[in-house]
Amino acid sequence: MQYKYSEKGVIKMKKLPLGIQSFRKIIEGDYVYVDKTRYVYELINTASYYFLSRPRRFGKSLLLDTVGEAFSGDKELFKGLYLYDTDYSFTQHPVLRLDMSNISNETPDILKNSLANALQKRVSDEGLSITTEIPSDIFKNLIEALHKKYQHRVVVLIDEYDKPILDHLTNIEIAEANRQVLRGFYGILKSMDPHLRLTFITGVSKFTKTSIFSELNNLLDITLTEEYANICGIAIEDLNRYFGEHIDYLTSLARFKQYDDLHDKILAWYDGYSWDGSTRVLNPFSLLSFLTQKRFAGFWYMSGTPAFLLKLLKNKPESFLALNNLEISERVLDIFDINNMEIEPLLFQTGYLTVQETRIPGDTESYLLKIPNLEVREALYMNIIAVFTEKGEVFAETTYREVKKALANGDLQNMLTMLKSLFAAIPYQLHLDREAYYHSIFFAVMSILGFDMEAEVSTAKGRVDAVLELEDKVYVMEFKYVDCQPDTPTEQKTKLFSKALQEGMQQIKNRGYHEKYSGSGKKIYQVAFAFLGRSDIEMIVNGLPKAVEDGFPSS
Repeated sequence: MQYKYSEKGVIKMKKLPLGIQSFRKIIEGDYVYVDKTRYVYELINTASYYFLSRPRRFGKSLLLDTVGEAFSGDKELFKGLYLYDTDYSFTQHPVLRLDMSNISNETPDILKNSLANALQKRVSDEGLSITTEIPSDIFKNLIEALHKKYQHRVVVLIDEYDKPILDHLTNIEIAEANRQVLRGFYGILKSMDPHLRLTFITGVSKFTKTSIFSELNNLLDITLTEEYANICGIAIEDLNRYFGEHIDYLTSLARFKQYDDLHDKILAWYDGYSWDGSTRVLNPFSLLSFLTQKRFAGFWYMSGTPAFLLKLLKNKPESFLALNNLEISERVLDIFDINNMEIEPLLFQTGYLTVQETRIPGDTESYLLKIPNLEVREALYMNIIAVFTEKGEVFAETTYREVKKALANGDLQNMLTMLKSLFAAIPYQLHLDREAYYHSIFFAVMSILGFDMEAEVSTAKGRVDAVLELEDKVYVMEFKYVDCQPDTPTEQKTKLFSKALQEGMQQIKNRGYHEKYSGSGKKIYQVAFAFLGRSDIEMIVNGLPKAVEDGFPSS
């Protein structure tokens, strides 16, 4: 229990429901509950079949449990909440809930058996008898039996519907076999329409409807619907309303500043998620973790990053060059095909990208995506460095701290030394013979430092590979890659370096890349990098003292 001290004496604060997914436990235990029952009322009265995609740890399970409790008949449980004072009747309905995260899925046969066992447990608890061993048949018969027993239609709630597939995306054969099992299992729901009051399915990914829900084609997908943009997560106004006393308490501790400063820092770390381009929400798991542990950290990231996502990032290094301000159509954003996985919709669905703006050019709606906040940016780029070097996060963190120190001291030669060490740590087979690869790794290093760095910046005469803005400096950068075998003689490498560096610098000057920043009042550095393989990196800098500028290549 936490207490805060004020002029009125000691005040007991509501408990924080970190990790609690039971609506009843939160209410009866006097935990903080951000009232989402207005959305429950809309769900109950608008349609009968719903689908919602949200990242992990974003409150989907609690939402489903709240919907289930709304059909329990216990009106008093909702006293003081929006739903209590509406015209909703609180008629009791049988609720059949399946949490697929609790279903074993190592193989399709294990998945079938685990589904059958979970359903048969409910059959036994209800005192019913269903003899078939086929999961979809048990599901169908159970829904019919519950309707008959209670004389009210059944509410079906399915949480983490896609977990038996996502768990095996590094083994497509098992993922595809599990998908086929789920397709048949979920497919019986449409034929059960006379027996169903409401069906609500949630998960992380958005598989194509023909992939999973080919039979269940009457699902209303509310993932990107403006009316439900705040159905999960914590809005800024709710941050102050429900957690203000906890933030106020933290400001009494020596390591935290006054309320407004702490409030803004919380937003910088954990806010920024949006599914309509205008409604912004905080990650609830991260916020509750911060308030509980009283420290800023990447709590959401530390709770688990999908292995398949890291594998895709490794195989497509150039894909994250334009993650911020990435425009993508709704059709592409909506697709998740296990046989042809695209990194951009996956990053969105898993929570590493979010909607910055909704655009409607002509009749085609599209979305401008961005990285939502500091927590996600650090997690994403740290993962990129760790997975590419295959040396883990300790090496990644040490490297970027040293680079940060070098930039702060204006020691670009030391920064170059650290970059050589970084690229040398990348396994040989991962190196790709193109500029985009090396550009991407450099961009990842700079971005994780928190610098205002942009990739592929447009100017009047072309695109600048990268721009790094500091408080008083601007680095305009061009990257050149030269195909060079590891056993190439040193003298020839020196000539190749010199030629590539001069070409990069000449391109910067000829196209006037620096002119865009000439009125900024900042000192402008023009930097050309040349890559000849694993640790063969050099640079030339126009803007440093001539002795340094003319000193490259140095090897």
